[in-house]
Amino acid sequence: MTPIQLNGQPTQVDVEPDAPLLWVLRAELQLTGTKFGCGMALCGACTVHLDGVPTRSCVTPLGSAAGKSVTTIEGLQGPVADALRAAWTALDVVQCGYCQSGQIMQAHALLTVHPQPTDEQIDEAMSGIICRCGTYPRVRAAIHQAAGRKA
Repeated sequence: MTPIQLNGQPTQVDVEPDAPLLWVLRAELQLTGTKFGCGMALCGACTVHLDGVPTRSCVTPLGSAAGKSVTTIEGLQGPVADALRAAWTALDVVQCGYCQSGQIMQAHALLTVHPQPTDEQIDEAMSGIICRCGTYPRVRAAIHQAAGRKA
Protein backbone atom coordinates (compact mmCIF):
# COMPACT_ATOMS: atom_id res chain seq x y z
CA MET A 1 0.00 0.00 0.00
CA THR A 2 1.28 3.41 -0.97
CA PRO A 3 -0.05 6.35 1.07
CA ILE A 4 -0.64 9.66 -0.73
CA GLN A 5 -2.60 12.78 0.05
CA LEU A 6 -4.92 12.96 -2.98
CA ASN A 7 -6.83 16.19 -3.51
CA GLY A 8 -6.66 16.85 0.22
CA GLN A 9 -7.74 13.37 1.30
CA PRO A 10 -5.52 10.62 2.73
CA THR A 11 -5.53 7.77 0.22
CA GLN A 12 -3.97 4.32 0.21
CA VAL A 13 -3.20 2.83 -3.19
CA ASP A 14 -2.58 -0.90 -3.60
CA VAL A 15 -0.51 -0.73 -6.79
CA GLU A 16 3.12 -1.49 -7.52
CA PRO A 17 5.28 1.56 -6.66
CA ASP A 18 6.78 1.66 -10.16
CA ALA A 19 3.35 2.13 -11.81
CA PRO A 20 3.04 5.54 -13.48
CA LEU A 21 1.04 7.94 -11.33
CA LEU A 22 -1.07 8.82 -14.37
CA TRP A 23 -2.38 5.26 -14.70
CA VAL A 24 -3.02 5.01 -10.98
CA LEU A 25 -5.08 8.21 -11.09
CA ARG A 26 -7.04 7.22 -14.19
CA ALA A 27 -7.46 3.44 -13.88
CA GLU A 28 -7.36 2.78 -10.16
CA LEU A 29 -8.82 5.98 -8.73
CA GLN A 30 -11.15 6.88 -11.63
CA LEU A 31 -9.87 10.47 -11.87
CA THR A 32 -9.90 10.93 -15.63
CA GLY A 33 -9.38 14.70 -15.83
CA THR A 34 -5.63 14.14 -16.10
CA LYS A 35 -4.97 13.06 -19.69
CA PHE A 36 -2.50 10.75 -21.40
CA GLY A 37 -0.82 12.53 -24.28
CA CYS A 38 2.64 11.27 -25.12
CA GLY A 39 3.81 9.09 -22.25
CA MET A 40 7.23 10.76 -22.30
CA ALA A 41 6.62 14.00 -20.34
CA LEU A 42 6.84 16.07 -23.51
CA CYS A 43 3.28 17.35 -24.00
CA GLY A 44 2.08 18.23 -20.48
CA ALA A 45 -1.46 16.84 -20.80
CA CYS A 46 -0.79 14.69 -17.72
CA THR A 47 0.31 17.55 -15.45
CA VAL A 48 -0.64 17.30 -11.78
CA HIS A 49 0.79 19.04 -8.73
CA LEU A 50 3.08 17.01 -6.51
CA ASP A 51 3.53 18.98 -3.29
CA GLY A 52 2.48 22.05 -5.28
CA VAL A 53 4.97 21.55 -8.12
CA PRO A 54 3.71 20.86 -11.65
CA THR A 55 4.70 17.27 -12.41
CA ARG A 56 4.24 15.08 -15.46
CA SER A 57 2.37 12.12 -14.05
CA CYS A 58 3.01 9.86 -17.05
CA VAL A 59 6.66 9.42 -16.05
CA THR A 60 6.29 9.79 -12.28
CA PRO A 61 6.23 6.44 -10.48
CA LEU A 62 3.61 6.08 -7.77
CA GLY A 63 6.43 5.43 -5.30
CA SER A 64 7.74 8.97 -5.90
CA ALA A 65 4.40 10.31 -4.66
CA ALA A 66 4.40 8.24 -1.45
CA GLY A 67 3.63 10.46 1.51
CA LYS A 68 3.24 13.52 -0.71
CA SER A 69 0.32 15.71 -1.71
CA VAL A 70 -1.04 14.99 -5.19
CA THR A 71 -3.49 17.48 -6.67
CA THR A 72 -5.33 16.73 -9.89
CA ILE A 73 -7.57 19.02 -11.93
CA GLU A 74 -10.52 17.55 -10.02
CA GLY A 75 -9.05 18.72 -6.71
CA LEU A 76 -7.70 22.12 -7.74
CA GLN A 77 -9.41 24.69 -5.52
CA GLY A 78 -9.14 28.22 -4.24
CA PRO A 79 -9.17 31.74 -5.64
CA VAL A 80 -6.47 31.11 -8.25
CA ALA A 81 -8.23 28.01 -9.56
CA ASP A 82 -11.58 29.82 -9.60
CA ALA A 83 -10.08 32.79 -11.46
CA LEU A 84 -8.47 30.49 -14.03
CA ARG A 85 -11.67 28.55 -14.67
CA ALA A 86 -13.65 31.78 -15.03
CA ALA A 87 -11.10 33.25 -17.45
CA TRP A 88 -10.93 30.02 -19.47
CA THR A 89 -14.71 30.13 -19.85
CA ALA A 90 -14.98 33.87 -20.49
CA LEU A 91 -12.34 33.78 -23.22
CA ASP A 92 -13.50 30.48 -24.71
CA VAL A 93 -9.98 29.05 -24.48
CA VAL A 94 -10.94 25.43 -25.04
CA GLN A 95 -11.20 23.89 -28.48
CA CYS A 96 -10.75 20.13 -28.33
CA GLY A 97 -9.99 20.39 -24.60
CA TYR A 98 -7.46 17.59 -24.43
CA CYS A 99 -4.57 19.65 -23.06
CA GLN A 100 -6.67 21.94 -20.91
CA SER A 101 -6.31 20.22 -17.55
CA GLY A 102 -2.53 20.33 -18.01
CA GLN A 103 -2.74 23.97 -19.11
CA ILE A 104 -4.75 24.95 -16.04
CA MET A 105 -2.52 23.01 -13.65
CA GLN A 106 0.59 24.68 -15.11
CA ALA A 107 -1.06 28.12 -15.12
CA HIS A 108 -2.08 27.68 -11.48
CA ALA A 109 1.52 27.00 -10.49
CA LEU A 110 2.66 30.04 -12.49
CA LEU A 111 0.16 32.38 -10.81
CA THR A 112 1.10 31.04 -7.41
CA VAL A 113 4.72 32.09 -7.99
CA HIS A 114 4.09 35.13 -10.23
CA PRO A 115 0.71 36.70 -9.34
CA GLN A 116 1.04 39.25 -12.18
CA PRO A 117 3.12 37.44 -14.81
CA THR A 118 4.59 39.06 -17.89
CA ASP A 119 4.05 37.61 -21.36
CA GLU A 120 7.58 36.22 -21.19
CA GLN A 121 6.92 34.49 -17.85
CA ILE A 122 3.70 33.02 -19.20
CA ASP A 123 5.36 31.81 -22.39
CA GLU A 124 8.22 30.24 -20.46
CA ALA A 125 5.98 28.53 -17.91
CA MET A 126 3.50 27.27 -20.49
CA SER A 127 6.02 26.19 -23.13
CA GLY A 128 5.95 22.59 -21.91
CA ILE A 129 2.22 22.17 -22.58
CA ILE A 130 1.44 21.33 -26.19
CA CYS A 131 -1.94 22.41 -27.57
CA ARG A 132 -2.82 20.59 -30.77
CA CYS A 133 -5.41 23.28 -31.56
CA GLY A 134 -3.00 26.21 -31.11
CA THR A 135 -4.96 28.13 -28.46
CA TYR A 136 -1.79 29.67 -27.04
CA PRO A 137 -2.88 33.32 -27.48
CA ARG A 138 -6.15 32.60 -25.65
CA VAL A 139 -4.27 30.74 -22.91
CA ARG A 140 -2.00 33.75 -22.40
CA ALA A 141 -4.97 36.14 -22.37
CA ALA A 142 -6.82 33.92 -19.88
CA ILE A 143 -3.83 33.83 -17.55
CA HIS A 144 -3.63 37.63 -17.64
CA GLN A 145 -7.37 37.88 -16.99
CA ALA A 146 -7.15 35.39 -14.10
CA ALA A 147 -4.26 37.38 -12.61
CA GLY A 148 -6.48 40.47 -12.64
CA ARG A 149 -9.53 38.72 -11.17
CA LYS A 150 -7.80 37.16 -8.21
CA ALA A 151 -6.02 40.39 -7.21
